[in-house]
Amino acid sequence: MNIVEEIAKLKKEKNAIILVHNYQRPEIQDIADFLGDSLGLAKQAAETKARIIVFCGVRFMAETAKILSPGKMVLLPRKEAGCPMADMITAEDLRSLKKNHPDAKVVSYVNTNADVKAESDICCTSANAVKVVKNICVKKIIFTPDKNLAAYCQRFTDKEVIPWDGYCYVHERITKEEVLMAKEKFPDALLLIHPECNPSVIDLADEVLSTSGMVSFAKKSDKKRFLIGTEEGLIYRLKKENPGKEFYTAGTAKMCRNMKLTTLNDVYLSLKEERYPIELAGEIIKSAQKALTAMLKYV
Repeated sequence: MNIVEEIAKLKKEKNAIILVHNYQRPEIQDIADFLGDSLGLAKQAAETKARIIVFCGVRFMAETAKILSPGKMVLLPRKEAGCPMADMITAEDLRSLKKNHPDAKVVSYVNTNADVKAESDICCTSANAVKVVKNICVKKIIFTPDKNLAAYCQRFTDKEVIPWDGYCYVHERITKEEVLMAKEKFPDALLLIHPECNPSVIDLADEVLSTSGMVSFAKKSDKKRFLIGTEEGLIYRLKKENPGKEFYTAGTAKMCRNMKLTTLNDVYLSLKEERYPIELAGEIIKSAQKALTAMLKYV
């Protein structure tokens, strides 16, 4: 059995599409109908006539697709593929924080679980977080769950940003010392850093960009060599789409274990057996939709 051909056959039979995040394994990226970041993928899927969405990523991403496409079946091929950062805050935690700061609005990164989105006023992506924080009409903002993205936003506003003490363990492991060594090794390379990184790493960046921002920047740039400060899976895509350019990790390669769980066999079984469907309560979908929709004018 050629598993890639079987997946293609099942997709056609079931009117399904495969969404793949930039951090997935190369062989999973190669079967994508859409490849990108979590919100971009969920929006693209909502615009299709597909009956089934197979989301190769982590749980909050599949939940976001379900929120934007409540009438479609959304499948997560590995049910245990979660996001440690998203799991660092619960809806109860956020309700408690809101009570302590009743005059604040809640900005939640899309890297949150659906019930946290439902408790938020507005969502943001790593690409538009600064724009959202600057434009929201309050002086005090609760920012969840990533303290590093919150600190990055704080650089551009005099508003009070109250961060939740969460972080991405992958980006947190990219250190200033490693990045300086990489810059020394490749002095002519442009350093692209994800805003989930530590502030000391962001200070070294030539450009601070989301994963999709890195993809478009690398394509347009006339530079030939880049250091990439994010999860190592993105480098496969960058190399594939820019054969005349060189891409290196900014230090030792950092891998997200959960992003690498999904295999071709998981995708095949997910399509064949329609496993594992994302199910969300109607009121969660409705409230989370409001927070996501509020953000769309800043995308």
